[in-house]
Amino acid sequence: MSTRARGAAKTAAIGGVVRVSFDGRPLEASPGQSVGAALTSQGITAWRATRKGERPRGLFCGIGVCFDCLLTVDGSANQRACLVEVREGMEIEGSCREDPSEETGGRA
Repeated sequence: MSTRARGAAKTAAIGGVVRVSFDGRPLEASPGQSVGAALTSQGITAWRATRKGERPRGLFCGIGVCFDCLLTVDGSANQRACLVEVREGMEIEGSCREDPSEETGGRA
């Protein structure tokens, strides 16, 4: 059994599935997972790019300090994927609509 199949079986056994979409693609997550953990568990490790150099960004610190994991959740831009818990029907977009450097003091 693959790692992904074991993960799906474990999720079903401990209390269900939360259905979300990422850039229009349906995904399943475990209840209580952060958006970042849900994306990473599906093999999605980068969901935005830096303004300079277009370097990929995703989870880095995992505790809300670095702002590398910014994305759009249900139309609200610049949400930290590591801090937002998945909810049924959540729509997640990988590219922030606003310039994240404004919120992060110049770091992008």
